[in-house]
Amino acid sequence: CFLLRGYSIGIRLIDDFLARSAVKKCRSYSETADMIAQVAFKMYLGVTPSVSCSSATGNEFSLILDKNPLVDFVEELPAERSSLCYCNLLCGVIRGALEMVHLAADVTFLQDRLKGDAVTEIGITFLRKPEDRKHRRN
Repeated sequence: CFLLRGYSIGIRLIDDFLARSAVKKCRSYSETADMIAQVAFKMYLGVTPSVSCSSATGNEFSLILDKNPLVDFVEELPAERSSLCYCNLLCGVIRGALEMVHLAADVTFLQDRLKGDAVTEIGITFLRKPEDRKHRRN
């Protein structure tokens, strides 16, 4: 439910992000992950997650938030809703925005402060090789 709502937000938010940030085209997945962390998160949530690459192929990244503003006013998930991933909204936003700039990605929550983890961690796996992104000119 939150993932789908986030996805809808992401496909609309990318236009605002590109217009307001005036960023240039990213040349690699690592530049894209850094742009998400350093520009987009700062612009919309006021936080800057750290980025770590978790694969030798360079297509898997983790965004680690020491502070997640979405959980500031949530104390604890009720026992009957323990499987709820409240912040999955962020995963949907990232996935939707990336798809709108033709970057297919799998975005998942790896750690969640609401479930007792020390940090919030979002995993991003880009699904295509960088050379697959190039378009042919007619």
